[in-house]
Amino acid sequence: MPRDYYETLGVPRNASDDDIKKAYRSLARQYHPDRNPGDKQAEARFKEIQDAYDILSDKKKRAQFDQFGFAGPRVGSGGEGPGGSTFHWGGNFDPSQAEDIFRQFFGEGDGGFAGGFKPRGRSSTGGRRRAAEPYTTDVAIPFLTAALGGKIALGLDGHEIDVKIPAGVEDGKTLRLAGQGPGGGDLLLKLKIEPHEYFRREGKDVILEVPVSIAEAVLGAKVDVPTLDGAKLSVKVPPGTSSGARLRLRGKGIQGGDQYIEIKVAVPSVKDERSKELIEEFAKLNPQPPRSGLPW
Repeated sequence: MPRDYYETLGVPRNASDDDIKKAYRSLARQYHPDRNPGDKQAEARFKEIQDAYDILSDKKKRAQFDQFGFAGPRVGSGGEGPGGSTFHWGGNFDPSQAEDIFRQFFGEGDGGFAGGFKPRGRSSTGGRRRAAEPYTTDVAIPFLTAALGGKIALGLDGHEIDVKIPAGVEDGKTLRLAGQGPGGGDLLLKLKIEPHEYFRREGKDVILEVPVSIAEAVLGAKVDVPTLDGAKLSVKVPPGTSSGARLRLRGKGIQGGDQYIEIKVAVPSVKDERSKELIEEFAKLNPQPPRSGLPW
C-alpha cells in the first residue's frame, strides 16, 4: 500500500491548502532529480511527494482520500475488491465510469481492463500529473546592470544560477526563467532596481544633477560629467544658466535615450561686508524680477 499522503508531505490531516503547498515546495526542492543526479532513492521520494500533492491539492480527491483511504469508496454490492470493499457492475454502465471505478480500486498501472483501456496523460501511481507551479521571488538589480544589461548570480536553495538581465529593464517588471524554479516549474523574478549614487532614471532617459557656482552659472563654464558607460564628457554651461535648467547629451541614456545634466546653482553664504556690497552692486547693475509674470 502506498505511504499515507499526509505522512509523505509531513503535514497533519487538518493542514490548510497553503500548508500543503508550502510543504510540497520545500520537499520538491530537496528531492528534485536535478539536485540529486543518479540518486534513485531521491527520485522515488520525489515521485511520492508529487503523487501526494496531486491528491491533497485537489479538494475532491482529498475528501475522497480522507473518507475512504486507499481502498476507495464502496460503489455497490457484488464482487469483493481490495480491503473487503465490494463493487457491482450493473447491467448498463458507461465505460468511462467503469474506468473511474477501476482506478479507485487498482490505481493506474500499465495494464488494461475490460476492453483494454489504458489511461493516458496520467502517472503510473494514480492522479493526473500537474506541472509544478511557478515560483516567484524578488531580486535586487544594480542600477547600471538594469540600464546596460548584464549577468547576476542568483542563489536559490543552496545553488547558484547565472541570470541574464536585458538592457533597459524597469523596476517592478517580472523576468521568467522557464524550468528553473523548484520542482521544475518556472522561476519568476520580480525586479527591484536599486538606486544609483548619482544617476536617476526617467524612462529611457538618465538624469544627473550637476552643481555649479554662481560665477559659473552667470559667466558660463565647462564641467566634466560622468556617463552610464563610465566615460567622462566635457559639457558647456551657457552664460546665464538658471538652477533647474537641463542640458542634453543625446543618445547617452538607456537604449537610445538621452542623458540630461540638471543644473543646480550652489549659493554661498555672504561672510563679510565687502562681499555683500559687491552682490548689492551687481543686483543694481543687473536688475532681475524673477517672479514677474507668475499667476500668484
